[in-house]
Amino acid sequence: MAGITKYQQEQRALQDAFVHKMLLDYDIREVTTQRQAKNGTREFKFPVSCFSKRMIKWNSEHSLPKTKLRMAIFKNGYVRKQNGAYCPYPVNRRYSRLHKYTYVFEGNLQSRQYMTMVYEKHLGPMTSLNYMLNYYLKNYAK
Repeated sequence: MAGITKYQQEQRALQDAFVHKMLLDYDIREVTTQRQAKNGTREFKFPVSCFSKRMIKWNSEHSLPKTKLRMAIFKNGYVRKQNGAYCPYPVNRRYSRLHKYTYVFEGNLQSRQYMTMVYEKHLGPMTSLNYMLNYYLKNYAK
């Protein structure tokens, strides 16, 4: 592990201990591929259906596929649900913010602004791991 500082090694050990605790307490297994690990992503398989409690309630539990929930934390601060939809989508909290931009129109500077929704990003993998676990416990755990 050339090029890794002692602090980075300690942080990785802390993350690995948290992941091991999730395995022991909740049967949440890490299924990260080599390519994901290289990119700073960690993916997990949960012991529940990938469909929410509400979706299972609306549909018969027997009519839905038996696919298990998979979620991943990314280096950029996102936590994404990897299955159960057309494409992976973030489960991070959302908030509205003012977006401003300036451009040139017919030789004059024009400024515009509008409200938009953005996802909050987590600072550090431990924050993402904690958020992912709490999201699972709130929305999927029985």
